[in-house]
Amino acid sequence: QVQLVESGGGLVQDGGSLRLSCAASGRTFSSFMGWFRQAPGKEREFVATISWSTGNTRYADSVKGRFTISRDNANNTVYLQMNSLKPEDTAVYYCALRLSGWTYYAQNVDYWGQGTQVTVSS
Repeated sequence: QVQLVESGGGLVQDGGSLRLSCAASGRTFSSFMGWFRQAPGKEREFVATISWSTGNTRYADSVKGRFTISRDNANNTVYLQMNSLKPEDTAVYYCALRLSGWTYYAQNVDYWGQGTQVTVSS
């Protein structure tokens, strides 16, 4: 069984930065960790993903160059550094784990964290 515990959300001004953390327990080897987000009235959308084993990363076009996903294998933790935040980044951010292969689609995620609110004020 896998558990994902997120932290680090909050309120920040336009152009500011936040770092989200996701601590994973259970089976993580050969899996992909990532972040999705869901704004009010919208579908949950892919943000970024990283491979536990290789460290390869992928990003949504909307966050490329502003967000960075990284991992700390020793502590089973994945981070999302968010810079140059915009009001349109406001959403609940969810940590996600897929046991094999990466995905852009929320329905293919195997495990979810509880979600953390990120609010960017203009």
